[in-house]
Amino acid sequence: MDVTIRALGEPGDLGWVVQAHGEVYANEFGWGTAFEALVARIVADYAGSHDPQREAAWIAEADGRRVGCVFCVDGGAAEGGTGGGTDGGTAQLRILLVHPDARGSGLGGRLVDRCLEFAEQAGYSRMRLWTNDPLVAARHIYLKRGFQLVAEEKHQSLGAELVGQTYERELTPIRS
Repeated sequence: MDVTIRALGEPGDLGWVVQAHGEVYANEFGWGTAFEALVARIVADYAGSHDPQREAAWIAEADGRRVGCVFCVDGGAAEGGTGGGTDGGTAQLRILLVHPDARGSGLGGRLVDRCLEFAEQAGYSRMRLWTNDPLVAARHIYLKRGFQLVAEEKHQSLGAELVGQTYERELTPIRS
């Protein structure tokens, strides 16, 4: 499968991210519209006010159709702050998705690598992500790239008992 990764920005990209997350996670985990609404809020926040010097998103395509995505946002901004500061702050990897049709191709790793490279070029000193315990394949990608589990918390959401997991890894900022 010949897959290319490009910057998010073509008509339909934002809607695809929301729709694909909703459909894939409903089929695989039974998560309903509450999860789709969460993804829609993340996408709307990004579309409405992202700083292109500090935040970016990518779409993976195979044979002219979208098969994956990932977002890199300012981790401080995602928590209501700036994420900046003298140390470069924290980038947050968000809404990684590889469509089932493209799994096993290494695409998930390529998307995470793109996110990490951007974060370093943007001057971030660390990257954080939050996931849930059923996402085993994603966790494998994160661990292989040096992320370490820093927190876990049980929660009831999305119609299931889940364990939310926070992972972080240090970065080598390229610019300040």
